[in-house]
Amino acid sequence: MREETNELVAYHAKVSGEMTAARTNLESALIPVTSYIVISAVECFHRHPAMVRAIDAAMPAERIGAAGRRPGSRVNAVHLWSQANIYLTGRKFLVGLRDAGALPDLVDDPDDTWTVLDFWRRAAEAYRGDDGTRQAWDAGGRNTPYGDDVVRALVDGANAVATEAERTRVSRALATLYAYLFLLYFDTRVGTADTGPYPLDGGRTLLVRDFYRLGESELAWSHVARDITYDHLVAGIVLAPGVDVRCDDWGTTTTTPSDWSPYIEAFSLFTTDGSRDAGRPTLTPLDTGGALDDLVRTVRAAQARHYRNVAAMSRTDKIDAGAYVYFTFLKPFAEVAGVADDLDWSVPVASAGPLYDFVSTVDWSTMPAPDPSAPYYPPL
Repeated sequence: MREETNELVAYHAKVSGEMTAARTNLESALIPVTSYIVISAVECFHRHPAMVRAIDAAMPAERIGAAGRRPGSRVNAVHLWSQANIYLTGRKFLVGLRDAGALPDLVDDPDDTWTVLDFWRRAAEAYRGDDGTRQAWDAGGRNTPYGDDVVRALVDGANAVATEAERTRVSRALATLYAYLFLLYFDTRVGTADTGPYPLDGGRTLLVRDFYRLGESELAWSHVARDITYDHLVAGIVLAPGVDVRCDDWGTTTTTPSDWSPYIEAFSLFTTDGSRDAGRPTLTPLDTGGALDDLVRTVRAAQARHYRNVAAMSRTDKIDAGAYVYFTFLKPFAEVAGVADDLDWSVPVASAGPLYDFVSTVDWSTMPAPDPSAPYYPPL
């Protein structure tokens, strides 16, 4: 077990280390992102192993991962990546404190790490289907969980985007929804997820973008979205030949050339609201004309309200909100398994006390750069 666990730790260390080194920093001065990530990671290290065992006992990881292969499911690449890596980040941080003499009594149980990573492996392989890979990283930037029926519905329902003005309108609408969810999830990309590239005839490509929990939800601050009538949206973006598309395990897209908006050939928009518990969810088409413009105006108003509310929050409240977002990356798995209401999702719990006080007040910009010769995650 130790050998197989260390193989998985080394795998994530390589992939996530390279992904993190290459990422674009989207953190703003508004929210203390690093502090809340560390708090959530500490919570995940101490609490997720027992929660994962409860989820896996209710429904095997393989079935949960397979359930993510449909629009509307938050069992997706970014939640899978987070389920393993936020735990490993917490372990890295706490083991570092232990080795520095600050946490001499820390218990680093190999069985806990095995539990978390074995669950990830089985769920990730099922989510990927039968392609023999575990992540988009392994497949060179390909993440295509949706079947031919979903692809066909998105393409057949797409309206032509024939003018520059129309391409600008569509790309701005997509950017507005993305920016709104980025802030709603406290400077985190998890509110959206891109999948693809799905090859189409004539050298065209389908890029799919899911938008999760746009309206009011369990998030305590989401009352700002009371006027948004949709929970989940899925956009089908048909791109003309000439653009190379790659989708990573953070649900983001990179293209060559970098600006893919001039290649938008057709666009569709659907919701799965009202059918999320169905085995085959219903894709309900939405108007991509005036109704989309109305939605964008409503979203902008909600975003403005949320920005003002966040700006007025205390630093502690911001950290607790962001830590909740990260800690509950595991929650979609529990929801599929039917045990989400049986588990405690509150934070902080394990980190409360002096450790929380330290993490929440430290200036992370003054911390020394990590040793590039050391593994990104330490082995058992």
